[in-house]
Amino acid sequence: MSLPAFVDVVIVGAGAAGLAAARALSHQPLTIAVLEARDRIGGRAWTIRFQGEGLDMGCGWLHSADENPLATMVEPAGLTLDRTPPPWQGQAFNHETTDAEIADFRAAWDAFDERIAEAAAGGREGPASALLEPGNRWNGRMDAISGALNGARFAQVSILDYDAYRDTGVNWRVREGYGRLIETLGRPVPVITDCPVRKIDRTGPVLRLETDRGVIEARAVIVTLPTDLIARETLKFDPPLPALLEAANNVPLGLASKMHMTVTGAEDFPENSQLWGRTDTADTGGYHLRPFGRAMIEGYYGGDLARGLEAEGQAAFFAFAVEELVHLLGSNMRRRLDPVVATLWGADPWSLGAYSHALPGHAGDRARLKTPVENRIFFAGEATAEAFYGTAHGAWMEGERAAREAMGTLGLDPGPRPGDEGA
Repeated sequence: MSLPAFVDVVIVGAGAAGLAAARALSHQPLTIAVLEARDRIGGRAWTIRFQGEGLDMGCGWLHSADENPLATMVEPAGLTLDRTPPPWQGQAFNHETTDAEIADFRAAWDAFDERIAEAAAGGREGPASALLEPGNRWNGRMDAISGALNGARFAQVSILDYDAYRDTGVNWRVREGYGRLIETLGRPVPVITDCPVRKIDRTGPVLRLETDRGVIEARAVIVTLPTDLIARETLKFDPPLPALLEAANNVPLGLASKMHMTVTGAEDFPENSQLWGRTDTADTGGYHLRPFGRAMIEGYYGGDLARGLEAEGQAAFFAFAVEELVHLLGSNMRRRLDPVVATLWGADPWSLGAYSHALPGHAGDRARLKTPVENRIFFAGEATAEAFYGTAHGAWMEGERAAREAMGTLGLDPGPRPGDEGA
């Protein structure tokens, strides 16, 4: 697809936010162009095929599924909505921890959550780690879970931002893959791939975008890039936007990585169960045993551990997983496991991480990130979703919000917002 010379709205990025914005605008009397740096759509929602099954390299769970607009789109898209409860509340085998210890951990986690809520209600800000109980034996495990939730340890996570996340506790999956869902929803959208946008010139009456495939002008632009790309000025603005760069730096991407493995003799493991590694350190992984009943294990690693393993390459994830699972389940695991693929989002030049967290003292920077510039440059993505950050549906909803803002500035009626009475 060739690059047009002029459109009403350019959308930068064809991830969940960009595709949602494009779908919303496609029903309006507007010309649009979606420019994507990669050779595919979906962004960090990406499913690959393995043995006829879909493996999610990025987002995998329809979080808050009872309020998640994407959950309602799964079956109409011809895909399978799996409502099997997640394995997070249990621990398979309990070789390393007794039922009493598991109960003790849950009590410690619940008490930490209560302290977070109380602190946030009182307006206290700072690192969430300040509310861990000093000397609690479960602090390492809780920091490991923070790596999976936030892509960073609690010392790097804002109390107010962490408390602001909305979780209804309902979590479902797409059997064929969450990335497959986003791809399916995005198929009707005309996307120009292999087209990074390098600069947005806002000095004139129309916006001028310089790309690797030429120049395009527009009346409005919706930017859906990850915060680290904005902070590093992979996309430059002329004149510069120092307030935007500051906000992006304060809401960086953490790193959460997966290691997909096959396992022989899978019938030895309970389906859709969970196993965590060590209890005394954050440098440990969580293992989803037999997801969807498959003869596979998904390893999850976050924060500093994920960054260290990624720096060593994909083989390091598998070696780490084998050692942990041997420790937990016995030496025969060495010959029962085979690697399939690990995610390397930190090394991906168009992501540079997995999903965002607000640094201590900077919970308000999510709102700053989505402040329009000159009422013609709009921003959207998971990082601007103040209640659903770090999720595909948060990005999707933000893309729709940015589209409504663009419609308004172009003199169109955006209609009621989703969720409004009568919508």
